[in-house]
Amino acid sequence: MNITQTLAAELSATAAQITAAVALLDEGATVPFIARYRKEATGGLDDTRLRTLQERLTYLRELEERKQTVLKSIAEQGKLSDGLKAQIEAADNKTALEDLYLPYKPKRRTKAQIARENGLQPLADSLLANPDQDPETAAQAYLSGQISDSKAALEGARAILMEQFAEDAGLIGTLREKLWREAEIHAQVVEGKEQEGQKFADYFDHREAVRTMPGHRALAVLRGRNEGILQASLKYRPDDTSITEPSGYEKIICKHFNIEDRNHPADKWLRDTVRLAWRAKIFLLLEIEALGRLKDNADTDAITVFARNLKDLLLAAPAGRLPTLGLDPGYRNGVKCAVVGDTGKLLDTAIVYLHQENNMLAALARLIKQHGVKLIAIGNGTASRETDKIAAELVRALPEAGLHKIIVSEAGASVYSASELAAREFPDLDVSLRGAVSIARRLQDPLAELVKIDPKSIGVGQYQHDVNQAQLAKSLDAVVEDCVNAVGVDVNTASAPLLARISGLNQTLAQNIVAYRDENGAFASRKALLNVPRLGEKTFEQAAGFLRINGGKEALDASAVHPEAYPVVAKMLADLNISAAGLIGNREKIKQIKPAAYTTEQFGLPTIIDILAELEKPGRDPRGKFQTAAFAEGINEISDLKPGMILEGVVSNVANFGAFIDIGVHQDGLVHISALADKFVQDPREIVKAGDVVKVKVLEIDAQRKRIALTMRLNDEPGSGTAKNAGPSENKPQRTGNTKGKPQRQEKAPTNSAMAEAFAKLKR
Repeated sequence: MNITQTLAAELSATAAQITAAVALLDEGATVPFIARYRKEATGGLDDTRLRTLQERLTYLRELEERKQTVLKSIAEQGKLSDGLKAQIEAADNKTALEDLYLPYKPKRRTKAQIARENGLQPLADSLLANPDQDPETAAQAYLSGQISDSKAALEGARAILMEQFAEDAGLIGTLREKLWREAEIHAQVVEGKEQEGQKFADYFDHREAVRTMPGHRALAVLRGRNEGILQASLKYRPDDTSITEPSGYEKIICKHFNIEDRNHPADKWLRDTVRLAWRAKIFLLLEIEALGRLKDNADTDAITVFARNLKDLLLAAPAGRLPTLGLDPGYRNGVKCAVVGDTGKLLDTAIVYLHQENNMLAALARLIKQHGVKLIAIGNGTASRETDKIAAELVRALPEAGLHKIIVSEAGASVYSASELAAREFPDLDVSLRGAVSIARRLQDPLAELVKIDPKSIGVGQYQHDVNQAQLAKSLDAVVEDCVNAVGVDVNTASAPLLARISGLNQTLAQNIVAYRDENGAFASRKALLNVPRLGEKTFEQAAGFLRINGGKEALDASAVHPEAYPVVAKMLADLNISAAGLIGNREKIKQIKPAAYTTEQFGLPTIIDILAELEKPGRDPRGKFQTAAFAEGINEISDLKPGMILEGVVSNVANFGAFIDIGVHQDGLVHISALADKFVQDPREIVKAGDVVKVKVLEIDAQRKRIALTMRLNDEPGSGTAKNAGPSENKPQRTGNTKGKPQRQEKAPTNSAMAEAFAKLKR
């Protein structure tokens, strides 16, 4: 199949949809633009399917390019048959293609090549085809100046056959998939590393089917190996039977080359050749491949988790554009304070000290009264609970101010503070105070502030430093782009980093927009954007629908209606004899409009329906309603917790194995996937997402290891071994793989995570 047919089959789409989407991408259109404003062309492909299409399109085009390179190389060698050409052209993945190319791929001289140069290919072919020959006798005919005796001749013939076995594409494909289905990964602690590697204790003697190994455990084992704590290898004999017997893999090789034990003189020599080829050559290569495949799968899982958490965090509901006091807690260096106005502009700063409580209260009260502060944002780092206590006193002492205090994640604030961007934004402000500004702004609008920080520094990833960094960056950039464009931005207030994420724009154009705005004042209309240097018609087409202008000359500029569709709205206004201002938000009038009456060749029914929805709620924000957790008073440290306590917390992170919950102490607790609900849960995100406020019960506390086990099933009893009413047995993972003759052991909850210091050790 060609690329279009392949993509259509994979995405359950028509060839016409794929062709249109590919054409738009090739023209430079972005995924958000295509998904939002080209629904007619693509048949309504959403951003998720378009991202998949974009990724697969790149892969398949690279595959086609590689095929041409391979065909050319083999043809230049004079070895390209019609059958081989057909196989290469039919290869649907890079692994299969490289298997076919392997026998013809230029490589350094091997023992097999040297043996061929010494004329031993006919001996290898003869023994394989006619095992009724005696190997020693047959080898006598191939002695020469380079081959001094029959032993050397047979070693050369064996090297040729071993290479031939290892380069048979069909055979290797069969063995690869069998190994992937059946093999176990075996992790063991390196002798003498037991104390140093305690965080990998769960993997000191761990066996698990490689095919079904969850990504977080795979990355933990691979990290342990990289740090020299663990040894990790593949076992293709899970039942530990004697290695003197031929394995199923050796039998497959024998069958493939018609090698049998028929009491012929060469049978044993051939079987020994197969055994050596499998154990010394093929298995070693396939083991490396399998571990690489395990790593790739784990990377994909981890990156998916990171991307989903990042999306939830970026789309968290904003508290609103209200004057906000940001507090960056600290003991020795004090609590850094910054007041930002309703537009995010820095108004005032101060540094106060927890040990000078009266002075601190007076200074904060002054800032609140002077600037009309309505929100207090408290970073959740060191001394956050002590700072929160002071903020609570302020709320009680100043009831007329209508204050609300909220603890917010300060992940990445220090990265922003020391960044070049922060230095340009606040050149005269101390680095420590920039963090307080970021904390205040991320409460007002998380998306607008977090786009200034490298997504990898926001702290919602799983083993983020272990995964493919290029793949991670690409995935996270796509998430940020989708989130920013889903919400849209006010072009007259947005920062350059936020504008740079808009469809069609880049850092240079974003800086140009800000510079033009600073020099000429606020944009009065979307059309005025065309006056910005280097912002042409094509860029305007991509970006305009995602840029908002509130209070401008054109009422539609505050909506997501694209300027190209303004004539459609003008026709609606004329038919209803009403102004744009009179129609926008007027549900009764909008209900009178028949969408089908306004469809054209350019604008189909999906676009008209989108226009009407936007007219009804112009510039609607897809983010939810702001909410915050009420942390329990007096619960400041892990030592304050007691099993059985029911607390309110905020979901800080979601992994494949459960959810981390901030309950107001310095360590997040973990709700294992089996304790999220009274039903089987396949994916934790079915139940919770980052930013959700939830009620949890404390099951177990390990103060020494700083780990807290929580449950969202409030009828679970602490210390009961198995949680009460545990639900379907599928929620209790079992050891996978061959357990013949061995007692089964339950899978332990993972204990090594790059996401948080806190990790629960649940009792089964």
